[in-house]
Amino acid sequence: MYESNLSWRPLQHILKLLVSKELIIEIDTQNTRKTDKRTKRRYEITQKGENIVRYLNRAKDLLKLEKIPTIR
Repeated sequence: MYESNLSWRPLQHILKLLVSKELIIEIDTQNTRKTDKRTKRRYEITQKGENIVRYLNRAKDLLKLEKIPTIR
């Protein structure tokens, strides 16, 4: 949540969307994690999700996007 710079509600919405599209899977870790009591779930990318990331990276490389300088 902190690394993505998102607040709780938008993050939950995005995670639910990614799970519903089968791009990630939710794993319940409540009974397996002994050290960190705060974390009850973790998420892993699926093969479908990895394919999407690869596809988007190839598309980005094909476009060769340039940064537009900001005007101050």
